[in-house]
Amino acid sequence: MKREKERSELRDLVGKNLHVLSQIEGIDLEMYKETVLPRILEQVVNCKDEIAQGYLMDCIIQVFPDEYHLQTLETLLGACPQLQPSVDIKMVLARLMERLSNYAALSTDVLPEFFQVEAFAKLNSAIGKVIEAQEDMPIAGVVTLYSSLLTFTLHVHPDRLDYVDQILGACVKKLSGKGKLKDSIATKQIVALLSAPLEKYKDIDTALKLSNYPHVMEHLDDATSKVMANVLVQTILKNKTCISTDEKVEALFELMKGLIRDLDENLHDEFDEEDFKEEQNSVSRLIQMLHNDDPEEMLKIICTVKKHIVTGGPKRLPFTVPPLIFNSLKLVRRLQNQDENAPEEETSAIPKKIFQILNQIIEALSSVPVPELALRLYLECAEAANDSDLEPVAYEFFTQAYILYEEEISDSKAQVTAIQLIIGTLQRMHIFGVENRDTLTHKATGYSAKLLKKPDQCKAVYSCAHLFWVDDQDSIKDGERVLLCLKRALRIANAAQQMSNATRGSSGSVLLFIEILNKYLYFYEKGVTQITVASIQSLLELITTEMQSENKTADPAADALLASTLRYIQFQKDKGGAVGEKYESIKS
Repeated sequence: MKREKERSELRDLVGKNLHVLSQIEGIDLEMYKETVLPRILEQVVNCKDEIAQGYLMDCIIQVFPDEYHLQTLETLLGACPQLQPSVDIKMVLARLMERLSNYAALSTDVLPEFFQVEAFAKLNSAIGKVIEAQEDMPIAGVVTLYSSLLTFTLHVHPDRLDYVDQILGACVKKLSGKGKLKDSIATKQIVALLSAPLEKYKDIDTALKLSNYPHVMEHLDDATSKVMANVLVQTILKNKTCISTDEKVEALFELMKGLIRDLDENLHDEFDEEDFKEEQNSVSRLIQMLHNDDPEEMLKIICTVKKHIVTGGPKRLPFTVPPLIFNSLKLVRRLQNQDENAPEEETSAIPKKIFQILNQIIEALSSVPVPELALRLYLECAEAANDSDLEPVAYEFFTQAYILYEEEISDSKAQVTAIQLIIGTLQRMHIFGVENRDTLTHKATGYSAKLLKKPDQCKAVYSCAHLFWVDDQDSIKDGERVLLCLKRALRIANAAQQMSNATRGSSGSVLLFIEILNKYLYFYEKGVTQITVASIQSLLELITTEMQSENKTADPAADALLASTLRYIQFQKDKGGAVGEKYESIKS
């Protein structure tokens, strides 16, 4: 203990003396270079005390000016191999590079000095010799040295990507044969090493140009690989980087595999739902950002993303499939808006290919399974195919949606939502010929009438009336079928009331009748001749009678809707002209 205390006191004394020496006037660069540094290093090497040597080297680096270190770099580095084997040379070199990095960061005016003395080459050579000499140096130490050199290089030679790649290559060489690293300190150092170029260039494109970047990532364990992939994604999102070529997308998704697919089944033991959702939402945003103005290149990008995400497993697909679908449909819409004078085969070939790919992507969701989501996506694609004038494609997407509805969607609430989506989408379709439209419409009305709850049946059936009367399509104006749907809805509403009477002893709400009345008024105004004043008057009287019934269930929503409907009728009457005349004969 006494000896250790004496050594500590002596070390402090020598350190203070070195500090005083650095402050003496008259010691300029020339004197430091020729006399001071060689004499100090001679004493350091000759003392043979490992603790003293490490401390004194650190003192030299800390107390003398950065400019002096730069101009005497060769001398300073030359002393390192002469130190005792047990001296932590990596920390000495790391401190030196840290000082020089900070010096370079202060001003670009000093950079020519670095070039003049070939600082990178000297430091790179010194690190190589140290690593070679210390065969038992831990991997964490090796990575620390290369990380310090990389930081130095990014400050001094930001434009020399070959230097950056050279450092990563040297690191890969040292890691070769080591497999996945288990040492947490080493993996943290590698994350720092790989994050440095991203922070410096704020551009993922630069990292993708570094051939050794993915080779370093290969040595990360699966959990750390995921962390690093997240750093990459966040960098892209933060800087709004557009990845615009197939090759770059392939390289990026290979780097991001920790987020895109399960690398290790055991990771599910530590599965955090919130973190997972956040990560996958980030991946989804990234997929939406992929873009290229050239349709052929964009198609390649879509294929590459598809190849990667379909391996993602059931938890990821509901996050990653929708953004790829919508990004693909963006391309389809873009092609629709291009020059209409282009040859037909030229403009339709790419959309056809895209729709084939989209069909395959949505099919991948069947492994999850998420039938409601898949049905929505099929309908989105059907509408896009409709706008691209591709009838067989649109029909196929509708067929797939119907199959999902029949075979996979059993929950009554999900069925109601699905039917409304089907009806709404089918109403907007103009591409179908009579036969295909009749088939799809017949199916939709059939599904509507088979819903579990009577009110749901009623709403779906009166919504189907819109499938037989579309304003801007003369071929879809069938008043008879409109009336049939509305009459069927009335029968269902009546059955719902009778059921309420039988089970609750009250007539139930008249809300359904008022909603049907609004449909009658809508189609009457549109000019559907089969909807007569008499039928509207009859329905109004039925509603009034029911509202005055003694065993009527109180329903503020029904009261409000009826009052609003009656105000609308009066408003139309007050307009005068043809519209006023049309409504004048309705007694409200």
